Amino acid sequence: MKAQEAVVKRILELCAERRISPNHLAYISAVPTSTVKNILNGKSGNTGIVTIAKLCNGLGITVTEFFGTEVFQKLEQEIM
Repeated sequence: MKAQEAVVKRILELCAERRISPNHLAYISAVPTSTVKNILNGKSGNTGIVTIAKLCNGLGITVTEFFGTEVFQKLEQEIM
């Protein structure tokens, strides 16, 4: 799994846990809905940390909590 796929998986996981839609996540995070859709649809090849931080703020978690899961610990090393 690549880093961007892990970001998508984590966002969907957090939305499911909180029983909110990606549209609602966009609203509570003050991130444009189109940005969230582009992340989830794979059109955003590299989600920036500022965007992730805004999503975390909306979800009421820290960036450390966002990345502190097994899916990120087991990421393959990506060569650019």
